[in-house]
Order: sequence, then C-alpha cells, then structure tokens
Amino acid sequence: MTTWNIDPTHSEVQFKVKHLVISTVTGAFKTFSGSLLADDDTFEGASASFEADINSIDTNVADRDAHLKSDDFFNAEQYPTLNFNNGKFVKTGENTFDLVGEMTIRDITKSITLKAELGGVMVDPYGQTKAGFEITGAINRKEFGLKWSAVTEAGGVVVGDEVRLMLNVQFIKG
Repeated sequence: MTTWNIDPTHSEVQFKVKHLVISTVTGAFKTFSGSLLADDDTFEGASASFEADINSIDTNVADRDAHLKSDDFFNAEQYPTLNFNNGKFVKTGENTFDLVGEMTIRDITKSITLKAELGGVMVDPYGQTKAGFEITGAINRKEFGLKWSAVTEAGGVVVGDEVRLMLNVQFIKG
C-alpha cells in the first residue's frame, strides 16, 4: 500500500450554489488536506480521506463568508472542519471512478457518491510522482444541517439547496 497526500499548492476545492435561483455563487476552502491509500497507480479500490477547514471558506465577500461560518450554516466555532472519510474508489471506466464515502458537516454524517476522473500520473521536474484528479458531485445542504433560508418578496429562494462540489486535486506519492 502506498500513501498519496494532497499537494495543496496544486489543488483547489470549490463549491457552487444558486443565489436567487438566477445566478451561481462560487466559494472555496483555502485550507484542506487529504490522502489516498492505494495498491498501485490505477487507484482501483483505493481508500480516501479529506478534511477542509471551515474558517478558510472564501466567497470573495467577507460578510457572506462570516455568515457561512455562523450557526446559520457551518457553525465553524463548534464544528471547525468538514470531513470525508471511509472513501473508496470504485472503477466505472478506464480513468473514472465512483468515490463513495461518508461526508460529515456539523455533526451530521451521510453517505455520498462523488465522480472522480484520473487525469494521469506523472513525475514532476523534482522527481516526485504526482496524480491528478477532478472530483465532482452534489449534496443537499439542508440534509447536513445548513438550513438557513430566506424568501424574496416575490417568493423566490435566496439560497439553493443543492451545493455542487468541484475538487481539482493533485496528490504526491509518499
């Protein structure tokens, strides 16, 4: 078994959610870590874990970030991390996988399935073996206790329930 760790300088963890049903707001976690445990460079059957620091949330609007960190959403003071554990790569195609695992937000853990595409494995100029993945999926924020909601005067929803996840991550072979 080989451990692969996320290279945070060559990775990004983003989310997208509808605002007022008419546009999309993008945010990111700036501080995160994760690892894979794999038998070989095909990653079939590999296990995965991931953690993001809620206080590193960044939507380019300080007031919105503060609101997301509050008890209306993540409650960063009481639940400072978002976690994905017991992840397992299940091969679905030549370079594609279902990544099935347990997502924990606040104090709620649910099984989720993400889509993972292996971009390839390469040795960088410094002799480090790296693997790149694009990981996508969606969760319903309300199922994880992120229940804040407001309705516009016209009856429109301010924040959508579906949150799309997009991780472009590079791992370094340990």
